[in-house]
Amino acid sequence: MGRTALYADPVPFRPARADIQLDVDALVLAMPGGLVRRHSLDGMSATTSDGFVAHHSRRQRRFVKMLLLEGGDSERLAVITPPDQGAVAPSVVRVPEAPANAAIVELLAWEALADWLLGGGRLAACSISDLARLACIATPQFAVLIGEVAAQRALELAWVVAGPLRSGSDLESALVPLVVAARDSPRAAEALVSALAHAAGVTRRRRR
Repeated sequence: MGRTALYADPVPFRPARADIQLDVDALVLAMPGGLVRRHSLDGMSATTSDGFVAHHSRRQRRFVKMLLLEGGDSERLAVITPPDQGAVAPSVVRVPEAPANAAIVELLAWEALADWLLGGGRLAACSISDLARLACIATPQFAVLIGEVAAQRALELAWVVAGPLRSGSDLESALVPLVVAARDSPRAAEALVSALAHAAGVTRRRRR
C-alpha cells in the first residue's frame, strides 16, 4: 500500500497519495507510518462538493473535489483529489477548505469511489465499464465478486447477440473494459480472472 500525506508537503508541491481499497461494506486507507485504517460504510452518508487547499509557501489556493463521509457516531472522513492537479482558486471564490487530515487520492480512484457511494453501493446498477473502474480500487475479495457480476452482465449481453450456446467472441467483446483495466491494475486483473472463470462455468452448465 502507498502512503497518505497531508498537503503541507515541502516544495515541490506534490502531496503523496493515499492508497485506498474498497470492500463490500468498508473503505480501507493506508495512513502515515504504515497504519492501515478500516472505515465501515454502514450508516455512513456521502456528499461531494468543491473545495480548496491552501499552499501557504506558494500563497496559493488550489481547487479540489471533496468526498465527505459522515456517520452517526460523529465519524467524519474526507477524501480529496490531488491539489497539485487543481486550478488556482482565486481568493474571492467562496468554497470550503478541505480538512487538514483529508486523504488525497488520484482523480480516477476518487471518481470511482464517489460514483459508487453516491449511487448507493449497488453492483446491480453498474455497467461493465463502471465495474472495471471499481475493480481497480477493490480489495482482493471484492474484486472477485465484481468479476462475477461483470461476467453475468457480459453473458447477458452476449446471449442477446448470439444466443446462450454461441457466446465466446461476444463475451470477450463485452468484457473489453475489464480487459483494458487489467493491463494496469492487479485488482482489475483478479476481477478479470474471476469473470472468465465464472462465465466458463455458467456456459458449461447451460450446454449440458
